Amino acid sequence: MTHTVSPAPDHPLDPLSSDEFSSVAAILSRERGVGGGWRIACIEMVEPAKAELAEFEQSGTRPARRAMVLCLERAANATYRSVVSLTEDRVESFDHVPGVQANFTVDEFVECDAMLRTHPDVVAALAKRGITDIDNVFMDTWTYGAAVAPPEYRDRRIGWSDTWRKNGPGANPYANPVSGLHCVVDLNTMELLRIEDSFSSGGGFEPPNVMGEYVPKHIPERIKANWTREPLAPLTITQPDGPSFTLDGNLLQWQNWSLRVGFNHREGMTLHTVGYRDGDRIRPIAHRMSFAEMMVPYRDPSEDHYRRTAFDIGEWGLGFMTVSLELGCDCLGEIRYLDATLHNSKGEPYTIRNAICIHEEDNAVLWKHVDHEAGAEVRRMRRLTISSHVTVANYEYLVYWRLYQDGNIECEVRATGIMVTTPLAPGAPNPNGTLVDERTYAPFHQHFLVARLDMDIDGSENTVCMTESYAEPMGPDNPYGLSVVQRTVPLRTESEGIQDPNYATQRAWKVVNPNVTNSLGTHPSYKLVPGGAFPPMFDPESPVFQRATVIGHTLWVTPNHPDERWPAGEFVNQSAEDLGIGTWTKANRSIENTDVVLWYVFGLHHMTRPEDWPIMPVDTVSFWLKPYGFFDRNPALDVAPTPQSQCHPAG
Repeated sequence: MTHTVSPAPDHPLDPLSSDEFSSVAAILSRERGVGGGWRIACIEMVEPAKAELAEFEQSGTRPARRAMVLCLERAANATYRSVVSLTEDRVESFDHVPGVQANFTVDEFVECDAMLRTHPDVVAALAKRGITDIDNVFMDTWTYGAAVAPPEYRDRRIGWSDTWRKNGPGANPYANPVSGLHCVVDLNTMELLRIEDSFSSGGGFEPPNVMGEYVPKHIPERIKANWTREPLAPLTITQPDGPSFTLDGNLLQWQNWSLRVGFNHREGMTLHTVGYRDGDRIRPIAHRMSFAEMMVPYRDPSEDHYRRTAFDIGEWGLGFMTVSLELGCDCLGEIRYLDATLHNSKGEPYTIRNAICIHEEDNAVLWKHVDHEAGAEVRRMRRLTISSHVTVANYEYLVYWRLYQDGNIECEVRATGIMVTTPLAPGAPNPNGTLVDERTYAPFHQHFLVARLDMDIDGSENTVCMTESYAEPMGPDNPYGLSVVQRTVPLRTESEGIQDPNYATQRAWKVVNPNVTNSLGTHPSYKLVPGGAFPPMFDPESPVFQRATVIGHTLWVTPNHPDERWPAGEFVNQSAEDLGIGTWTKANRSIENTDVVLWYVFGLHHMTRPEDWPIMPVDTVSFWLKPYGFFDRNPALDVAPTPQSQCHPAG
């Protein structure tokens, strides 16, 4: 059973509503003439400060409702950052930001495809290759980094296109790349600036015959003839009394946990004011958790891929790419959904139905012991999963935040979808990718994700400590070499807060509140347990690396600052250098006993394989936040046993 919840914005952290998006566009039109000839690249709620939220909780004083807007004046190729007060119905600021490009919009993506597929020069280039059915051609527009953009066009808002050919209506649009054909487009004027075509210079060859279909009706019978898998028996998950969580607007409560679920165009799903009820009080754990950047560089210098470095959050926006969970079978059980509201480049609102899925999952045993006298005590683990799914062109990213009854928080990302491929000339090598079909390789690439973790362990003043384990040398006090000790080092400055994993010492990081003592006389903390981390494998002078030096390390710790939200900078479209965390941390500010933010870099080092073709089984990475002295003992002692009536009978 499913139910859709469409809450009104009755809390300061609730996302902007449809009416508020419309109001922002109307105010900008009225006061600044933002209308025809402009694009509204993004509208985002200005979140209230922690002090304002505390005042609201204590006295009910509501903070001003405000929105930040990036506007693009197309004729002048000028970007403006504006703050609009919804409370006062006015524009507070409207400032030109020189030398930058706002995020690409979905409208531009669609308009560019339509323009290119009807442009006579593009039609002629395709006809040279024997492609005349334009209805089965798809033009996929990507953004540029400054270093690889054509020098003569760097002062414009530009994109470059890949071209793909489908085998027929409804077939996989990414099955047949048209290699060596790329268009450079001015997105403001929707003008084709030039075509880069290796076929015209004698670089063409007969394309290979690939089987890139994954929808059953399009898969050839010769392939299906080898299928031997028996169908599965039904697996039914029911909760006849409904779920164990409550959802009041965007306030989610479950098994001592409470939090607010947010959403915006850039980060997609966000989690706010995460706390855990311990006795008679709710103890804060995190003020805000989200993904702040995703960088996907393709590690192939060939003509088809040297430009292919995507900043899926900064250039496009996970929110804009979030898909409805109405279709398919993405979640099982008793589900509650949250809709998301966004806008097009005119500022007109639209709704993504069922954008966020909330449901409970059984996860085997939570704790157990069998005593020869007392018998068995077993508790099954239940977890609450909050998820959203994002389609970024050919790739899918499935994001799961999971809360556990023992106080653990898990963040998991699954990647699936369709790999980019490239055809090969007969006998040509493929050193930067894996052969996945006839004369077809999938290039190696990486997916770097940056989680922004604004932790508040029992309050905002925290210190991050690095912990490592060491085996002590053998000696009189350690004759058998058994002694392992833990070293804990407080990180006091931003330079010390730049950290990497160490397998040999099982390095991890604790966020500690040094101002609070638990009943055991130690300070409460949560430990960041690393997972999915890998080195960037870039020369430090590489222009790709210079755009996002954040990927050079696994953990960064900074003092919380409202203007420091994007680790590769606010404007990464056509960027040349990192104006984000690599710049901020040069100040080497104190991060001791203050309001800190952790930036955790993890992801997928995708060495492609044939088993990932034509559609990729999910690849999964995750990291954990685990209580470490936050509780005095196992906080899941009070979990009730599962009724025998729900257990499988013995025999």
